[in-house]
Amino acid sequence: MVALAATLLAAPVAHAGPLGDDFLWGVATSGFQSEGSSPDSNWARYSASGKTHDKVGDSVDFRHRYGEDIDNAAAMGVDVFRFGIEWARVQPSPGTWDEAEFAYYDDVVRRIRSHGMTPMITLDHWVYPGWIADRGGWADPRTPDDWLVNAEKVVDRYKDAGAIWITFNEPTAYAQKEMTFGGISLGDAPKMFDGLVRAHRAIYDRIHQLDPTARVGSNLAFIPAVFGTLDRSFVDRVTDKLDFLGIDYYYGVSLDNTSAIAAATDRFYDVVPQPDGIYHALMAYHRKLPGMPLYVVENGMPTDDGKPRPDGYTRSDHLRDHVYWIERAREDGADVIGYNYWSITDNYEWGTYRPRFGLYTVDALTDSTLTRRATDAVATYRTTIADGGVPADYRPVIPPAFCSLVDPPASCLASGSSNGSAGGS
Repeated sequence: MVALAATLLAAPVAHAGPLGDDFLWGVATSGFQSEGSSPDSNWARYSASGKTHDKVGDSVDFRHRYGEDIDNAAAMGVDVFRFGIEWARVQPSPGTWDEAEFAYYDDVVRRIRSHGMTPMITLDHWVYPGWIADRGGWADPRTPDDWLVNAEKVVDRYKDAGAIWITFNEPTAYAQKEMTFGGISLGDAPKMFDGLVRAHRAIYDRIHQLDPTARVGSNLAFIPAVFGTLDRSFVDRVTDKLDFLGIDYYYGVSLDNTSAIAAATDRFYDVVPQPDGIYHALMAYHRKLPGMPLYVVENGMPTDDGKPRPDGYTRSDHLRDHVYWIERAREDGADVIGYNYWSITDNYEWGTYRPRFGLYTVDALTDSTLTRRATDAVATYRTTIADGGVPADYRPVIPPAFCSLVDPPASCLASGSSNGSAGGS
């Protein structure tokens, strides 16, 4: 294959222009994946069980180094800092609240806001307390009510923070991981989704009682070609209780790129990126849910343990290519309101530290100082934010796929035209 970093579209490429002052630029992280010093939880147990490649350990110690990460985000000029408040940390046992841990989250929120950034608070990023695991996790009919007790406590505490709220992170992937590691059985999956839906709908109403202007959503894991089927378990059941739909886009599929199969075994670094797929994903939901604001809650590129990609494609290339296609989606009518880069630092990718997604790389397993080292994309993101997008003459490094299967047949028919256009809706 020709080195992707040297591949340019031969014909003139359509361009949409800057994303505008109302567009939200952000970075993302999550609790268990980055905090370290983990309390008892389903994922602390999975990590200790021998079923994962690496144990979580202290991860990148966001719990004690959050100030540096938040400051680094602010220095890039981002508007939004996404993080999670861990249920297992603030409610270690039924009816018991850890005020010291709430004080930690109080300071996280304070520091984010002191920089003029908006906190994006995730209520559930796949982790629940050990005492919930002992009861059967999401297979237990009491879990939705227990979840709501914690969520209402968190929302009541931060109702005046001007936060954007994420209820459940990637519900279908959440259930898949629970089945993989034994939190639920396949037969329990419908019960889990029923619980997630009920909890989402209830906390949505509670947030809006306390702050009628709040923006509340959930982010889905975009799986090419089958996303519509997966939506039936959660998204389709809560669309009337969403102020925006979050979309996490990492890879596409096309007739000339089937490398996404590597994602099935968590070898995300072996996936050949397909940036135009983010356009097709956004346009698919624009068609499905007209008028629904869309927010790219996660997008990023993993490298294999921090090594450069063999094809020469860089994190900066990946960032600019995806921003280009987001601009195109906005131009073609999709109400895309924001973009978060995943993630501010490398972290624990649900069993392994090998995939490195961070704007700042951290050698969690070998560097006791956990030094944050800027990748090339830090400066690129700073410039992109300041400019409101990519330059008007920008040419994507990776051209449109030949017959994209992200949203067939529309994405196939629109792909690979001579001028780089993906088509409108």
